Amino acid sequence: MRSKRIWILPLCTALLAAAGIRLLHPADEDASRPISVGTTDVAGALDPAGAYDTGSWAIYSNLYQSLLTLRPGSAAPVPDAAQNCGFLGPSLMTYECTLRKGLRFANGRPVTAHDVRYSIERMLSIASDSGPALLFPALDSVTARGRKVTFHLRDRDATFPLKLATAAGSIIDRTHYPKDALRPGTSVDGSGPYTLTEYTPGVRALLKPNPHYRGAAQVPKTPVEVRYYAEGGELASAWRRGDVDVAHRHLPPQVTATYDPDREGGRMTEAAGTEIRTVAFDMRPDSAMARREVRQAIALLVDRGRIMTEVHRSTVEPLYSLIPRGVSGHTTSFFDRYDRGDDAAKRARKTLRNAGIPIPVTFTYAHRAGETHAAEAEELRRQLERTGLFRMRIVSKKWKQFQEGYFSGAYDAYGLSWMPDFPDPDNFTSPLVGHTDAIGNAYTNARVNQLIADTQRHSDRGKTSETYRDIQKEIAVDVPLVPLWQKKEYVLARETVAGSQHLSDGTGIWRLWQLRRL
Repeated sequence: MRSKRIWILPLCTALLAAAGIRLLHPADEDASRPISVGTTDVAGALDPAGAYDTGSWAIYSNLYQSLLTLRPGSAAPVPDAAQNCGFLGPSLMTYECTLRKGLRFANGRPVTAHDVRYSIERMLSIASDSGPALLFPALDSVTARGRKVTFHLRDRDATFPLKLATAAGSIIDRTHYPKDALRPGTSVDGSGPYTLTEYTPGVRALLKPNPHYRGAAQVPKTPVEVRYYAEGGELASAWRRGDVDVAHRHLPPQVTATYDPDREGGRMTEAAGTEIRTVAFDMRPDSAMARREVRQAIALLVDRGRIMTEVHRSTVEPLYSLIPRGVSGHTTSFFDRYDRGDDAAKRARKTLRNAGIPIPVTFTYAHRAGETHAAEAEELRRQLERTGLFRMRIVSKKWKQFQEGYFSGAYDAYGLSWMPDFPDPDNFTSPLVGHTDAIGNAYTNARVNQLIADTQRHSDRGKTSETYRDIQKEIAVDVPLVPLWQKKEYVLARETVAGSQHLSDGTGIWRLWQLRRL
C-alpha cells in the first residue's frame, strides 16, 4: 500500500527535528521498500559453477557480472565487466578482453583479470553434472596479465562471445570460492547490479543495489524481493492476494488467457518468446524409446493443435522444429516429415509393425510437478493410447528430483522446457542434440555433431542457415525429441511499478534492475 502524506504543524515539525527525528518523505519510503517479484523459476544453486537452469541463471544475471552481456532485443554481445573484447586475427581461436578500470565486487574488493581466469578455470575443473561447463567444449586455456584476459580455443567458435555473455561467464571473488568444490551456504560475492542480503532456498531472495556496480546495465535504485512458488497456481494466488508487485513465469494458461485489467487491476505485457517445450526420449539401450521407429511413431501421433488449445488456452504456438520462430535457422522439419494429411494412426502402426516392435509399446513419461505439466501429460496420453499403440505411465516429480531422474535414465520419455542462454540457433542445437547432452538423454549423432561444428566456424551467422536446415532434417529422422510448442512471454505488474515489460526479452537475462516504482 502506498504511504499517505501527513501534514504536520510547523511547531510540531520543529520539535521533532530538535529531538533528532527525521520525517520520511513518501518517496524515501518507496525507494527503500523492495519491489516483490513472484516466479516459479526456483534457483537450484547460488554458485555459478554448479547450476545450468533457468531459475539459477535468472538470479545470476543480477548478482554476478560477465565480461560481456546482451542489450535488450540484441544478438550482439557488448562489454559489461570488460572495457572491450574481440578475436585476435581471423582464425576465431584466440579471444581477448580488457577489464574496465575501477571494478569492485559488492564486498569492496577490486575485480582483477586473475578473478576472471579463476572463475572460468574453476567452473571447467569442477565440471558439475548440473553446471555450465558443457558450453565451452572448445576452450583450451585462459591466461591473465594486467587487465587483459585471453582465451585460447581448440577449435574455431564464432559463438564463444555469446557463451561468455551468459551466466556461465559469471565472475566470482576468488578469495571466497574454493577451487575444487562448490561453495557451501547461501553467501554470494559477485560484482553485479545487486547484492544478496537474505536468502531462503526455494522461498525468497532479497536483493539490494550494489553501490560498487559498474557495467552495461543501469544502476538499480530500489531493492527487489524475489519470491519463489512451486507451481503457477500458487503464483497466481499470490498475485490475486496482492502478495507480489510483479508475477513472471509461469502463470497458468487460464490466468493469462482470461486476464481482465479492468476487473483484476494491474497490467499484463505479452510478447513473443523463445522458450520451447519438447518431449525428450531416453536413448539408452534399455529404454523403451531406444528404437528409432518407436520415436517416429510418436512424432506421427502428437497433435500440437489440441495441446495448444485444450491445455494452454492458445498462450503457446505449435512448434515443428528445434529452432523457434524469431531465431535465424527456423524451419518446419517435423511438419514436413510427419504432417502429411493422411491417417497418422495407420502410418504409426505400419512403422512399428515393419520394425517388428510388439504393440502396444509401454513406457514411462515424467514431468516436473505442476498443474499445467500434468494436464499436458494427460493430453499426450489420451492422444497416444486411443490408437492402441502405446501405454503410458505418468510420473510427476519436483524439479530437483525430476532433473536427477532424467539425467540418470530413470524415464523413457519426459517433458522438457528449454529457455535459450543467448539468441543464436546454436543454443537450440549444440546443448539439445550435440555431444554435450545438456538434456541427459544420451543422444549422439556424428553427422549432427559435425554440422554443429561447421556452424560455429562462421562469424557471419547468416551463412549458417542451410547447415541448420540440414541439422533439423537429420533430427526429424532420428527424433531424439519431439518439439511441441513455443511459449509467449507474459508479465503481470501493478500500476505502481514500471519497467516490467523489460524483464525478459529472449536474451536469457532477467533484468530486475529495470523495475522501479512510479
